[in-house]
Amino acid sequence: MSAVALAACSASTVTRAAADPYATSPFRRLTPEDWRRRLPPASYDVLRQEGTERPFTSPLNDEHRRGTFVCLGCGLPLFRSEWKFDSGTGWPSFYTAIKGALVRKTDLKIGVPRTEYHCARCLGHQGHVFDDGPAPTGLRYCNNGVALQFVPA
Repeated sequence: MSAVALAACSASTVTRAAADPYATSPFRRLTPEDWRRRLPPASYDVLRQEGTERPFTSPLNDEHRRGTFVCLGCGLPLFRSEWKFDSGTGWPSFYTAIKGALVRKTDLKIGVPRTEYHCARCLGHQGHVFDDGPAPTGLRYCNNGVALQFVPA
C-alpha cells in the first residue's frame, strides 16, 4: 500500500466513519436541486429547510396499522408503529426511535433551546423531541408527517 493511501486513511478519518456509519451515504451528496426533484414541495420544506407542517394535517396521525415509519427522503426506518401514541399535538408522535436512526442538534429558532432531530442517513429534518412523553422513556418525538412514509408490516 502506498504512503498516500495510508495518509488518506488517517485516524481522524477512521474515527469519523466509525462514529457516523452514514458519512459516505449518497444521500449526503445530493444538491438542493436534486432534493427538489425528489420530494413534494411540503416535504422539501421540512426535510431540507427545517420547516414545520401545520398541526392536524398529516394523514399519518390516523395511521394505526402495524409497520414502520421511514424517512421520506431516503427510506431509513426511524420508528416502529407500536411506539406511536396520540400526543394531542397534531403531529405523529413516538416515545422512542430505532437505535442509530436519528441525530440530534440544538434548535434556537424560536428563542428557546429545543432538541431537533434529523434522519441519520440523509440528515433530513424530522421534528423535535421533548421530555413530556409516556412511559417507558418519558420522551415525545414530535415528527412532521410530510417527512415520513409508512410501510405496512
